[in-house]
This record gives sequence, structure tokens and C-alpha cells, in this order.
Amino acid sequence: MTDDETSALPVHGVPADEVLAEVRALRERDRPTHGGRLFAYVYDPAVPGLDDLTAAAHGASAHVNGLDPTAFPSLLAMENALVGAAARLLGGGPGTAAPDVVGSVTSGGTESLILAVKAARDAHPEITAPRIVVPASAHAAFAKAGHYLRVAVDTVPVSADTLRPDPADVAAAIGPDTVLVACSAPSYAHGVVDPVAPIAEAAAAAGVRCHVDACFGGWALPWLRRLGEPVPPFDFAVPGVTSISVDLHKYAYAPKGVSVLLHRDPARRAPQYFAYADWPGYTMVNPVIASTRSGGPIAAAYATLRHLGEDGYLRLAAATRDAVAGLADAVRATPGLRLMAEPESTVVCFTATGDGPDLFVLVDELAARGWHTQAQLSYADLPPSVHLTVTASVAPQVARFGPDLAEAVAATRAAGPVRLPEELRALAASLTPESLTPDLVAGLAAGLGLGGGASADAEAAGAEGPVGRMSVVNTLLDNVSPALRERLLVEFVGLLQRPAWSTH
Repeated sequence: MTDDETSALPVHGVPADEVLAEVRALRERDRPTHGGRLFAYVYDPAVPGLDDLTAAAHGASAHVNGLDPTAFPSLLAMENALVGAAARLLGGGPGTAAPDVVGSVTSGGTESLILAVKAARDAHPEITAPRIVVPASAHAAFAKAGHYLRVAVDTVPVSADTLRPDPADVAAAIGPDTVLVACSAPSYAHGVVDPVAPIAEAAAAAGVRCHVDACFGGWALPWLRRLGEPVPPFDFAVPGVTSISVDLHKYAYAPKGVSVLLHRDPARRAPQYFAYADWPGYTMVNPVIASTRSGGPIAAAYATLRHLGEDGYLRLAAATRDAVAGLADAVRATPGLRLMAEPESTVVCFTATGDGPDLFVLVDELAARGWHTQAQLSYADLPPSVHLTVTASVAPQVARFGPDLAEAVAATRAAGPVRLPEELRALAASLTPESLTPDLVAGLAAGLGLGGGASADAEAAGAEGPVGRMSVVNTLLDNVSPALRERLLVEFVGLLQRPAWSTH
């Protein structure tokens, strides 16, 4: 094909039907977003007609700009409705302990967490070296916020048994420069709810804000509680909780990307805004990071909530709860595997026992059987694990998972653990983040089968690139420090994200 035939900007325009055919052909290479066999990244309720509804709502507001709410009152009305719904669900609003809750709609959980940190930082201009306190299990977006905003991050370890931080350790980590304490409801990695009440009490005693990161499960836990599940207190009903984030593109099942950041009152939200008038153009006032924002995702989220309603979310929560229970039973019934924690939200997370199978090979074997799970590397005294984000669409698939898991474990044992080629093992042992060069990384990537040019050793070990078998890559990453993991993955992804001419 010529450059013109493969370019996103051809000399001559391409007919609409051909362009859509190209998009559909490209999508065939993706993981399945529907069907209940992808346990990460996407949230599928399996509700007939919902995709068509949200696509139509998105299209109706795609060109509406959230930069100026006075110009587009439809978007302002939908944002306020989403914030109100989230506040009500999470213990705020008239007649509650937090009657003055306000919030903002963001593009996702990471933006919500960055803004929570910004609001806390900017509320204390007298603190010149601000710090935040987070559990080791807190989402990596807190580290990103600290990096972007120049806020130091003090990490509190979590118990290898409970997978939660000790509130006493959190309290001890709070210092005079601490502007925010955070906890998770639940943590993404393991799906357990942190001890929010004692952590919020410690933060309040120190005069510090407490943010609950409920991005992952904040829209699921309240419905599970209504179904009788023993959900611990985590929302605005807890004294000392000053802000909460919840993603609507997760268990509210809205299309990506929509999150809501809530504050207990307007005064706490005020430092979140950015305003600038010292230039000859319009005065910029932004509640979130972006200035121009498409109304499409917000309208799609609004349509989702209106269509599903409370009864719909209760049904979806019940289906998810039952799916979690079935998957957990399958893990318990499989010799060589154990649950990292008893499920209490929408996550099933398991690891291998001492004589268990190689988890990274098991992930590949499950993928070969159509189950796309998420491998998690070892950290501190926590072992590698396999993470399953469970959605309502998984429920019809649960009966098939147990037999496939047993079959995958048997195949993993037959294949044996990953044996890194000796030269790769030696190279990994000698590497430091500072020693990496583009040529060295390219050679290592080729040896692992990333970015094309897989070596014979890597092929023999089962490496098939970034969407194929990843056990060799995961094994290598699990044997190096977190700092080296970060640098290697940055370089690996950089090899993938290049214009088409770079691969000719």
C-alpha cells in the first residue's frame, strides 16, 4: 500500500462507508468489550439497547463545549444532575450529614484524584512543601498527582494478611505539611475497602482533608449494601470524609470517560478551580483540568443513569454479586490457587500457593481459552496475583469459568514455569534505569517479542507480542525493581506508539 492509502490524512477523501469498514477492521484486533470474558478495562452491563441509546446521546451533544456553561445550559443541567445523583448515592444532599455536597464532572478517575490533591494543596498556600498520605494499595494516580503537582507522597504499607493499612500507621504518617489523607473504597488491586472511619477520624483530628477514592467501586458498593451485603462505612456519612471520587464509566456503566469528584461543601471545592484574567483574551475559569470538553460523554452518562434507574442498578449489582461468588468458588475449588482476600466488592483476586502453577503462564492459558485477566506483579511482601474485575455481563459465563480454569491450570503445570533465556536474565540483573539506552531497550524488546522481530528464544518461550502471550515479559518485569519496571515499560510502550512510517 502507498503512504496515501495508509495515512489518516490522504490526499483524496475516502467515502464514509469505506472509512467505517477500516475502523471495524482495526477493531477486530481488540480485546472483546462485550460478552463477559474481559476482566479489566471495560464495564459491560449486557443491557440490550444501551449502546445504541448512549451512542445517540453522545452524538447529540458531541459538539457542545463545556468550556462555558452559560453558552450551553443543557450541559450544565446534565452535569448538575450527575453530581446530584452521585452525591445522593454516597451519603450527601438535603437531610443527610453532608447537605451541602457539590462536585464536578471530570474525564476519569485520574483527573478526579489529581483535582482532589490540587484542591487540598491550594487550600494551604502557607505550606510550601505539601505532602499527602496514602496506603501502598492506593491507586497509582495519586503518585501521578504528586508528580504533576509537586506534592510529596508518603506511602503507608498494607498488611500482607488484610491488604489494608493500619489506621495507626496512617495517623503516625500525618505531619505538619500533610494536606490530604487518602483511602480506597475499594482498592483496585485486591478489591478490599480500607478502614475509612478511623482514617478519616485521624485526618480530622489533625485538621487535614480526607479523600475517599471510590472511583472503582463507589457506584457498586451502595447498591450491594441495599442488597444486604456487609459494606463497611466509607461515604459522606463518615465524619471527616471531605471528598469522594466515583467513576460513572465503571459501575454506572456509562461510556468512557466520565467521573465525578464530590466535596463536602463549596468552600472545600473552591481551590479546585483555576481562573486566569491577566491576558487580553477571555477570562479563563475551569473547574477541571481541561478547558474545552465535549458534551458527548456527559450526555451519554446522563442517558445511562436515566435509562437504568435505581431498579436497574440493583439488578445489575445482584448479577455482579452472584458472578463474584461463582468465580470465587471456582478459585477455591482449584488446587494450587488461593484467594488474596475474601471478595467484598466486585473483584476476585487470587494467587498461587507454594506448589501452585506459574501465574503468568496461567494468565496466558486463560487468554487462550477466551478469558482475559490482568496479571499483577509482586510488590513488597505481596505475591504476584491475578485480578478479575467482575461486571454484570460475567454472570452468564460463570459456569464455564471453573472448568476452563482447571484446564488452564493443568496446561500451565504441563508447560512448566517460564524460563527466561540466560542472556535476558543476565542482562536484567545488570540493568539500572539510568543505564538504559534506546538501542538496548530495542534489543531487549525484540528478545521478548515486543514491537516486532521476536527472537527464536522468545518465540520458544511463548512471547507473542503485546496482545499475545505475555508470560515472558511479566516474568522479566517481576524480577526487577519497580523503578526499572517503570523505565522498561515506558520504553516498551514508546516502541509501540509510533507513526506508521516508523515501522516501514
